[in-house]
Amino acid sequence: MSDATSDRALVAAFLATREERAFRDLYRRYTPRLFRVAVRLTNDRGGVAEDLVHETWVRAAAGLAGFGWRASLGTWLTGILINRAREQYREWAGGARLPADARPGAAEPPLDVRLDLAQAIAALPAGYREAIVLHDIEGYTHEDIAMITGRDVGTSKSQLSRARRVLRRWLAPEGSPA
Repeated sequence: MSDATSDRALVAAFLATREERAFRDLYRRYTPRLFRVAVRLTNDRGGVAEDLVHETWVRAAAGLAGFGWRASLGTWLTGILINRAREQYREWAGGARLPADARPGAAEPPLDVRLDLAQAIAALPAGYREAIVLHDIEGYTHEDIAMITGRDVGTSKSQLSRARRVLRRWLAPEGSPA
């Protein structure tokens, strides 16, 4: 049985009887990837990634009956996670929960002596960060990214290109051409 067929059967079982085992199987199948995406989007500041994944599952359970299978279940779940992460960024921007230089999407990379890739990705603007995490790290296609983020395929491609250019500039050794 393929994952898609298995997903449909598990979703049907969960919706029909609220079968805990079916939900648990879906949770175990998709949580590791959702968590990786959440960590990469937020640089896991203060356990935010765990909260985002938890909230993704709460929203997914509530909305599963309306899921139309126009995308894979994993793509749909990732879309929920991205939307929740965007809400979190807006909350941070309004509530100043984190200092500006630590908040994901800050205009400049963190000013550490040694800048690592995770910090640089977390410092990218939200659209760039989403594109690079989903495409280059998680392996989604631009078509999947368009479904997940609600943006055009061309936007996904241009944001990925710009994200790569910014990361090359930020991570280039001093004195080398970016």
